[in-house]
Order: sequence, then structure tokens, then C-alpha cells
Amino acid sequence: MTPDQVIVALDVPDLPKAIALVDRLPGVGFWKVGLELFVGAGPVILAELKGRGKRIFLDLKFHDIPNTVLGACLSASRYEVDLLTLHATAGSEALTLAAQAMAPLPHAPKLLAITLLTSIGDRQLREELHQSLAVEDYVNAMAQLAQNTGIDGAVCSPQEVAKLRQTCGPDFLLVTPGVRPLWSVQGDQKRVMTPSQAIAAGANYVVIGRPITAAPNPEAAWERLCQDLAP
Repeated sequence: MTPDQVIVALDVPDLPKAIALVDRLPGVGFWKVGLELFVGAGPVILAELKGRGKRIFLDLKFHDIPNTVLGACLSASRYEVDLLTLHATAGSEALTLAAQAMAPLPHAPKLLAITLLTSIGDRQLREELHQSLAVEDYVNAMAQLAQNTGIDGAVCSPQEVAKLRQTCGPDFLLVTPGVRPLWSVQGDQKRVMTPSQAIAAGANYVVIGRPITAAPNPEAAWERLCQDLAP
């Protein structure tokens, strides 16, 4: 595993905090921009990251009726981001429309389907979302739905990576949040592994946020992570 496979979550509320963090961590090449920062800063954060030569995972988790998901994906594609998320539970029509719309674009992002939020465990899936499937089976079903509609990959917890790699094959992108180094706290993530364990299980990329960005010394935390990943 190399640091190029680590996407650092830029989970801060505004542009000044985001730029300060990016400039403190010049070794990070791939940043995730989620709802908090995109709503707070707007698309200017994407231009700032592109201007610094960074790759971008735009994690806005689109979930709406098919035509709205299609329009949102087309609008997001204009920012020339690398990865873009939408919920698999938006359904096959929305997923198919989005995948077909991206195909002819010269700088289309890879589309990733959200299978199940990594903060949700078996009890919540059963009691609150009223799903009879176990988490692993539910995630597998959502990933296969996405793959069958032409979506490029999926977001899943590291606990489900090995099974998805087996059922979806080597070309299906797998990105895993819910990853924590051994020296960090688990927080509100329920289904976690270390970064190296997640990559060994079949993930293409891992997403790490608070262990680095909320550390007392983010530079030291990033360096410690890179040392952990060294062969």
C-alpha cells in the first residue's frame, strides 16, 4: 500500500480552514470534499484543489428521483473531479441514467454508489431501516445493483470489501471509509479496519479523516500514517 491510495477527508466547515489544512499537508494528493465543506465553501474549494494539482473525491451522496440525480451528476462533472458519489438506493433508473450520461464526457468522474453508510450496523439496519438482510448481504446486493447499471464502483466499509471484490471482480472500484489506524480512536464508525487491512482485503482507496485532520498535529499524524504504510 502507498500514500497514493489514501484519500484524506477535508471535513471542515469553511474555505479558510480547508485551505489552511491543505497547505499544511502538501504530501496529501487526494482529498475528499463532502457535504459540510461543499455547502459551506461552494465549488471554489474544488478550483483551489485543482489549482494545487490535487485529485478530488466529491462525496455529495446524491439521492433523489432519477432526473434530479442525472442533473446533479452532470453539473458535478463540470468541476472535473475524479470520484463522485450517489446512493445505490436511488434505484436502477437513476443509476443507469447517471452512468450513461457520464460515458461520453471527456473528463467524467468515476461514479461510486453508496451501499450503506458506515455508521449503520446490523441493529439499525434491521430495526430502523426495516431490512431483513444482514449488513454484508445488503451491501453486496446494493453493489451488484450498481455494477449492473454501469456504475464504476462502490463505497463500502472495509468489513465488506473482500466479499465485494470476489463478487464484483477486479475492475470494480472499491473505496472504504470507516478506516482507522491502530493509534487513533474509532469514533462513530461501526465497521472499521486499519488502512493496510482494508487494502489487503481488496479496496482500491481508503478514506481517512479525523485521525489526521483533527489530530493535535496533522503533519505528524500524516507522517505517522505514511510510516505505517511503508512496506
